[in-house]
Amino acid sequence: MEVCKIAAGQRYTKRLNGRQVTNLLRATCQRPIERERNITGLNYHETGRESREHPRMGQWNIINKKMVNGGRVSYWTCVNFSTRVNKDFPFQFCDKLVNMCNRKGLDFNLDPLIPIHSAHPGQIDMALMDIHKQCAAKLKEIEPGKQLQLLIIILPDVTGSYGQIKRICETELGIVSQCCQPKQASKLSMQYLENLALKINVKAGGRNNVLSDAIQKRIPLVSDRPTIILGAGVTHPQPGEVSSPSIAAVVASMDWPEVTKYRGLVAAQDHCEEFIQDLYKSVQDPQRGLVHGGMIREQLIAFRRATGHRPHRIIFYRDGVSEGQFSQVLLYEMDAIRKACLSLEANYLPPVTFVVVQKRHHTRLFPTDNQTDRSGNIQPGTVVDRQICHPTEFDFYLNSHAGIQGTSRPTHYHVLYDENNFSADVLQMLTNNLCYTYARCTRSVSIVPPAYYAHLAAFRARYYIEGETSDGGSTGGENRTVRPLPLIKDNVKEVMFYC
Repeated sequence: MEVCKIAAGQRYTKRLNGRQVTNLLRATCQRPIERERNITGLNYHETGRESREHPRMGQWNIINKKMVNGGRVSYWTCVNFSTRVNKDFPFQFCDKLVNMCNRKGLDFNLDPLIPIHSAHPGQIDMALMDIHKQCAAKLKEIEPGKQLQLLIIILPDVTGSYGQIKRICETELGIVSQCCQPKQASKLSMQYLENLALKINVKAGGRNNVLSDAIQKRIPLVSDRPTIILGAGVTHPQPGEVSSPSIAAVVASMDWPEVTKYRGLVAAQDHCEEFIQDLYKSVQDPQRGLVHGGMIREQLIAFRRATGHRPHRIIFYRDGVSEGQFSQVLLYEMDAIRKACLSLEANYLPPVTFVVVQKRHHTRLFPTDNQTDRSGNIQPGTVVDRQICHPTEFDFYLNSHAGIQGTSRPTHYHVLYDENNFSADVLQMLTNNLCYTYARCTRSVSIVPPAYYAHLAAFRARYYIEGETSDGGSTGGENRTVRPLPLIKDNVKEVMFYC
């Protein structure tokens, strides 16, 4: 050996001489304040629970930032139904989308489970069935028991197939999907890819953001004891669709104390019926006796399975109830909640706060000075709980979002029942803060997310029955039976599929 060069920075394991020991101590000895400064400045990347963002005017951005908890997508593929893009585009699009997801903190496998391919837009059913079959066969070889976790779908150019795709994926095949409009996808814009990453992350079981107070367990009447936050609502068919059922949805938080992940359930019920009929139900079975069921009961069981605790407190945000129906809805649905709790355990009656969320009203709020957002509207976080509110009951108007155009409409929250003894300030702050946890965008929203998610889930479920009901004028009598919705597959139900 003629020349040997030793790379700098190698570990030396032999005994040091006196001068080397002195230099080592001088280099490693730091005053406490210096060591603290160096330790807190060490960041592998800006992610995790200590990566904080302070929204301004109800908005923030995720440029050069990561989700607080990235989901894992090990098995995925893509199918293109668009004819307007060239044959190489699906590969380019998926490459950029996967890289974006990984940059945002997801653990996203770079390689699809089966090759990305295109299919004829007139053969959607056949194409989806074939993909499911191929993926199942592949997974049986490499990892039995696993399922395809995500199917990226570039939609056909002609609108109208979205509902068909969601119905097949979620109720027949058990596939979580992310649909992409070809017009938007073809631009390959960073903003569009970031927005897709937000949706994909929650569908993969991750969290996009979490309230700082939730991490530090400082949310009053939520952080101290296991608390489930429920959102519920009913969507009705369009006028003239006299034979279509109404769709009820109930979502429930599954991740106390963070309260960001919401599991969704849906059910069909009588046409234009405002009461949620499937909150609790019981059936007398000849073999098993009295069998309990219903959406509230299922959500309470799922919460205990996810957190290891039964809920000690229930907060119920109910969307879409008119003032004339307050007392009837409260009596019917509170009774259902009570029965659902008692069906799980004798004397199990956690305190309930029942809040009605109203967006359809004619109240508008205007600033009295120059404290406005960029659109000229009142600032996000503005609360009014006097003068224009009920003189004796517990209600308030909250403008939780920044206006974009036009005049912002505040949301009216009316507390019909409160066993948790919320003060006005605490409930208003909780409701406003929750509006910053909406998964699909980086801005606060105008309606508390549990109610918003319930609306999305109910709207999604209407796709499941399209084509099965008739819009004709003949209804066949008053006592029509409501056809149950197709069951959502369990693996789909456990994530925020409706986002």
